This record gives sequence, C-alpha cells and structure tokens, in this order.
Amino acid sequence: MSEKNGFDQLRVKYKDVLSKAFVTNNIELLESFSKNANETDRKAAMDQAFRDKLLELLVEEPNTLENYVCFCIESCRRQMVTPTMPVVLLGDIFDALTLNKCEKLFTYVENGVNIWREELFFVACKNNLLRMCNDLLRRLSRSQNTVFCGRILLFLAKFFPFSERSGLNIVSEFNLENLTEFGVDNSSTLKDALDEEMVVDDDKNKLLIDYNLYCRFWSLQDFFRNPNTCYNKIQWKTFVAHSGSVLSAFSSYKLEAVELQKSKLNRLKAVNSDVEMQESKEQHYFAKFLTNQKLLELQLSDSNFRRCVLIQFLILFQYLTSTVKFKMESQELKSDQADWVKETTALVYRLLAETPPNGKRFAECVKSILKREEHWNTWKNDGCPEFQKPKPPPVQADNNEEVKRAKKRRRPVGDIIKEYESQDKFFMGNNDLTKLWNLCPDNLAACRTKERDFMPSLESYMVCGAARAGGWGWRALRLLARRSPHFFVHTNNPIGRLPDYLDDMVKRITREVAANAASNNTNGDASGGSNEKPIKQETGEEEMAEEQIETDIIKEEDTTDMEQVPDSTHGEEEDKVDRSRVTMITSTQLDALATSLTDWKKLAVKLGYKPDEIQFFETENATDIARAKNMLQLWFDDDEDASVENLLYIMEGLEMTEACDTLKSVK
Repeated sequence: MSEKNGFDQLRVKYKDVLSKAFVTNNIELLESFSKNANETDRKAAMDQAFRDKLLELLVEEPNTLENYVCFCIESCRRQMVTPTMPVVLLGDIFDALTLNKCEKLFTYVENGVNIWREELFFVACKNNLLRMCNDLLRRLSRSQNTVFCGRILLFLAKFFPFSERSGLNIVSEFNLENLTEFGVDNSSTLKDALDEEMVVDDDKNKLLIDYNLYCRFWSLQDFFRNPNTCYNKIQWKTFVAHSGSVLSAFSSYKLEAVELQKSKLNRLKAVNSDVEMQESKEQHYFAKFLTNQKLLELQLSDSNFRRCVLIQFLILFQYLTSTVKFKMESQELKSDQADWVKETTALVYRLLAETPPNGKRFAECVKSILKREEHWNTWKNDGCPEFQKPKPPPVQADNNEEVKRAKKRRRPVGDIIKEYESQDKFFMGNNDLTKLWNLCPDNLAACRTKERDFMPSLESYMVCGAARAGGWGWRALRLLARRSPHFFVHTNNPIGRLPDYLDDMVKRITREVAANAASNNTNGDASGGSNEKPIKQETGEEEMAEEQIETDIIKEEDTTDMEQVPDSTHGEEEDKVDRSRVTMITSTQLDALATSLTDWKKLAVKLGYKPDEIQFFETENATDIARAKNMLQLWFDDDEDASVENLLYIMEGLEMTEACDTLKSVK
C-alpha cells in the first residue's frame, strides 16, 4: 500500500512539473526534477504523468497535441521516459479524435517517419506503430476513405524495411476475400432490362451490350482474384472463352471518336481557359468499379476503366508464365496454353497503345513496370534477402594531386637492370621472381647442392625392403641403373618376374654390404707391411667365394626359369591336344545331330552364315541331313570358338531340345 501511495505521489508531482515545463517549453526543468528518484520508478511514474496530461490537453487544448508529442520525443532522448511513450500517446490521440481530425494528425506521423526509424525508437515502437495503423484501418471504409487508407499503407511501406517479415507476402497468398459481386440472375427480367437499354445504331462506334457479354466480363474478376484457377482444364477453357469475348469487344470499339467528341464539346464551352485546363487535368480514381449492368456500356467507353482491365490481364499472364517458388508442380502451363498467353499479351499491349490519351507511352510504361516486377519476383524466390546500402565511394583526391601522379614518370627498366648487375644480381621484372632467382644466381650450382639430392642410397632402399612392394618396383629399377653395376651385367638368363629379380638384387647388395663392413674392420685392426700379404690373400679368397656363390645362384635361376617358362612348341602341342579334346566332334555325334536337326537354316543363321552361304549348302547337297552335316563340319573346322559345349549352348537358346538331347546321348 505504501508503494502504491509513493507511486501516486510521484506521478502527481511529475504531472505538475510536466505542465509547467510544457507551457514554458523548458525540458531542463523536468530533467532536473526527475533525477532525484530511482530510474525504474521515475520512468513508470513519468509515463503515467504524460498520459494524464494528454487527457487534459484533449479536452482543453487540442491544437497543442503535435507539440506535446514532440516534447515527449525529446524526453525519450534524454532517458526520462520509455521509448514507446510517443507512439502510445499517438494511439491514445487517434482513439479519442474523429476520423477527419485523425487524417490531419496523421500528416505529422508521416512527416516524422525518419524519427520513428531511429535506433532508439524503431525496435521499441515498430509493433506499437503497426498496431496503431491497423486500428485506424479497421475504423476506415476502403470505399469512402480510400485516400486515407492508402496513406497509412504507404507510411507502413516507408517505415518498415523491405526484409521485414510482417510486411511481406512470403508464401504468395492471394486476397481471396476481394469478391466482385454482379447480377448473375439469368432470368428474363434482367435480360429484358438490358434489351430495353440496348439501342441499335448504324454508327460503327456504338457498342452493343448483351447479357452474355456482361456476365463474361465480370466473371473474369474471379480469375484475376485467384490466378491458380487457370491451371484447371475446365476453368482454363472458360477463361479463354471469356477473354476472347471481352478483348474482341475492346478491339471492335475504338475510343478515338469519343475523344474527338469531348474535344468538340470543350471548344463549345464558354468557360474560362484556366478552369478548362484544371478540369482537363483532373482525373477521378475509384478503388472498385460498380457492377451495375446498365453502366457497362459507359464503363467500356472510359479509357481509365479499359486500361485497368487490360493491366489486370497482363498481371495475370505474367504470374502464369513466371517461376514462383511456392507453385506446385502441377501448376504449369502446357505448350499450347503458353502460346495462347504469348499471342494474347501482344494483343493486350496493342489495345493499350490504341487507348487514348498517350496510348503508346502508357503501354511502354506498363511494360517497364512489369519488367521490374520480374526482379521483385526473383528477390522473393531467393527468400527476400535484406537490402544493404552500397559502400560510399572513396574520397577522390584533388585534381592537382592527380595531375602530379600522372606526370610522375616510371623508372626506366634499363637503369634497374644496371643497378642489379652492379650487385651481381638479376632483375626479373617481378619482386617475387627477382627474390627467388637471386637466392642462388648459378642454377647449375644450385642443382648440385646436397639439399637438392633427394635420391636415397642403394643400401637403405634395397636392404630395408621398400623395393619389394609392387608399387615401388620401378623406383628400385631406376635406382639400380644409377647406383649398382649389377643392373648392366650381361647374362643369358632372361628375367622371369620383377619381384624375383629384385629379391636377387637385395641378396647381392646385402652380401656386398657385409663384405664391405668386414673388410673395413679388417683394415682397421691390421697395421704394418707384414700384414699386407694376408689381407690380399683373404680378399682374393672372398672374391673367389663370392664368384662361386654368384655362379651357383645363376645356375639355380636358370633351372627355375626352365621350369617356369615352358617351351613354345611344347605349349602349342598341348594346346592342340586340349583343343582336340574339347572342340572336336565325333563322326557318330555329327551324323546323329544332322539327322535330328529339323530346321538347320535357323541354326546356320545363328552360327553366322550369310544367306548366300546357306544357298550354297542347298545347291551342293541333295538332302537336308547332308546340308546340316556339311554346315556343322565347316563350322567345327573354321571357327576358333567351335566346341560341343558352345553348340549345345546355342541350340538351347534356339529351343532345339531334341537335337540337344541327341548330342548329349551320343558319344
């Protein structure tokens, strides 16, 4: 209870000080008085004091409301009240005023759009501003307060950024509530009413309106309201029929004569020229047209009305042919439908160009606007990314400095080369290349350095067994060619396999390494001339033992190679024996098979014989059995793949089961 009393007392004190500060426009007075209290209590009490003072101003001084909101904005910037307070005050004001006064006060809100977009107010006030504008739109009538509604929507478009989700139609939904009601009564009364108003005239410019044209014309609004219905086959046929009727009516009824009549009437008017100019420039705009059947003839004679309908056609066609992210897979035009849309689009642009005033210029403007609409469609398909301001261009230098830089000459290349030559260096034209080249001016010397020698020693590579791997065999051969004399030893024994050859080389190199190590140890232990003779004798014995070992190895390899590599003649004989064992067919089998073959021509075609060869078999042999036997005998003699097994496989594929059984049974 004490806290409530404290808040009420603080609110009353702030209200009194606020009244004095607002009257004298002395915000420092309010700021100095509010410093004594706690920040949380101070802002809560100050917010309520501002709202209490607003109630008094609404009754006593309604003309000072804009100044009062400005005073509140300045208080927010000095951290005396919460940032949402100015918009809260505006919401209270709009709730208390009539629509006419709200429309006048909304000018202040529009002019202060830069204030609301400041960092202090935007995050805190954007939801309150949106709620305030929506409350106003609910109070307004879109047919009677069209301009005010449009101003509110334009303000929201200026206030919120493009990427604001609350202002975007992300999933491309249509306003299906925008219904166009018209007289769909197919009774005789309505038809008679239209027939009574219809006058038949010989004038070519007179348009005849019947009930069918009236219904077809206003039925098109359902397709403009929900373009997705055009992807239905039945609805598409209806749309094409209605569009053809309306566009043919537009084509047959030109508006040039109407413009001439208006110009004649304007000449006859004895009115001040200034008034005439003002009336000619005045244009009336209606958010929604009337659908009375008696008004259609006059509406079709109105250029603004005709342009509105034709632009609706173009917008619909652009949606049907464009790529939209949220379209279903079935929502796609067929080739004939796309051709019709293309032809009709050209017709609509031609009608726009023929519609006065300034038809061609108006058609070009519409085409440019729809072209820009494609870029917006692409932006929406990409997920509506946020727009960022381009970076400002760098500050340009003064003209004098630019002239000085242009006049500054580059150093001649010859002078630079001479300077480098005096230092025994080379100039390559590029800083990195020059630095790299001058690390060692002599290229051959640089290649001979130990750092550039990447070849391993023969002992480390071969003895460690790295050469035994199949992927490293070719490296081992190259290393042997560079470092080992054994690689070029002539021998009558051909190399059988690479792994065996490398194993042999590993054994030899291992013996050499062991022998060299033993000789080094012997040389280190021996001293004096008396020991030279035994050393030579031991060395000779080792060389003889080594030669004996090599001779034995070569003999073993020759024996192994003789066992591994078969003689070619012997192999051919074995191949012939195997072939005769596998492929040859006995005469008994051949006679039995020729007797059991019912359709030998079918088998001949499968075996690869041409028609002239089959005819040869027929002319050379008298009976089918002889022909089949001759054909099979030639196939076994000439074809390399001919075998009993292959013949059985072929006949099984031709479903000659009887012949297969005969060949299998006879041996």
